[in-house]
Amino acid sequence: MGRKLYVGNLPWSATEETLRETFSQAGTVDTAKLITDRDSGRSKGFAFVEMSSDDEALEAISQFDGLDNDGRPMRVNEAKPQEPRGDRY
Repeated sequence: MGRKLYVGNLPWSATEETLRETFSQAGTVDTAKLITDRDSGRSKGFAFVEMSSDDEALEAISQFDGLDNDGRPMRVNEAKPQEPRGDRY
């Protein structure tokens, strides 16, 4: 199991700070990266959180997957490696 987690279905009000605070309840957060729109700077509704150990990552999944976050059920699972995107012009 990897330590990097995908966190989806986040409210637009989510910040990297609130992610750190939330996930620190399950263990040590190494990184929290909220994905934002390049043009508007607004959250795209998902993020990646890296925990310091596999056990902490499992704890975060069990603790936060499906948890109500500002009226939205948060989705937390192991992040999958990014697939190659091919040629872009």
